[in-house]
Amino acid sequence: MNRDFLKDSKRVVIKIGTNSIMKSPGEIDYRKIDRLSYVCSVLQQQGKEVILVSSGAVGVGACTLKLKEYPETIADFQALASVGQCALMNLYCRFFQHYDQYVGQILMTRDIVDFPISYVNCQSAINSLLARKIIPVINENDAISTDEKTYNRKFGENDTLAAVVTELVDADILIILSDVDGLYDANPHTTSYAKLIPSVGNVDEDILGMAEGAGSTFATGGMATKLKAAKYLMDNNKSMIITSAEDPSLVFDIFKGNEIGTLFKKDVREKALQGEEK
Repeated sequence: MNRDFLKDSKRVVIKIGTNSIMKSPGEIDYRKIDRLSYVCSVLQQQGKEVILVSSGAVGVGACTLKLKEYPETIADFQALASVGQCALMNLYCRFFQHYDQYVGQILMTRDIVDFPISYVNCQSAINSLLARKIIPVINENDAISTDEKTYNRKFGENDTLAAVVTELVDADILIILSDVDGLYDANPHTTSYAKLIPSVGNVDEDILGMAEGAGSTFATGGMATKLKAAKYLMDNNKSMIITSAEDPSLVFDIFKGNEIGTLFKKDVREKALQGEEK
């Protein structure tokens, strides 16, 4: 699938997961946060508008409080997320400032996008930051998010949040930096012959069937959530790439049109078929 369209991307969302900013449950990967801050800052200086969706509040909070596992109660979990979010944003502020780049925090819950007035307000807040060349750093507000039958305020994981943000701000592309290079035809951690799939034009049942569960103690997402995010975006005529977070500078190569990771972009032939059916 041709990737030349990526060279013209102006507004981009980059999402990084908990596994990618934590070396282990008790150790933060400062090098990774530094490299990510550098990449986002350079892209901003090149004239792109960058939105960063970052997981990791719970992982960083657990590291800060020297915990080995999740708290058992919702209240304790929310307290942990609150501590972790402060620590995480402190790290981003420090590293981004090294590259003369300001960041602004936005914490979201699902009701922001479920109610029209909240949706527009959130959209305006992000656009206002971008207009001032400030990079929004977005996370779910785990300190107050709830998941109830009568009132769902929780995204659940940040792959979905990143996809919603991409649609919300009408970004050109979502890049998910993960602990894998992209989508494989088998689990690359357990299967030696697994092959990377360079592009996907339609997220069907066969593609969804390739996914497996979450990656670690403090991570809530996995390949399944990424594929659902890809389907959501493709249904809204948006594109997404999954690639490794090991070297965030690979994002520069993505915007050169190089074949990095797995590209999810609705197949032109699929669009034509849908048009004929109408």
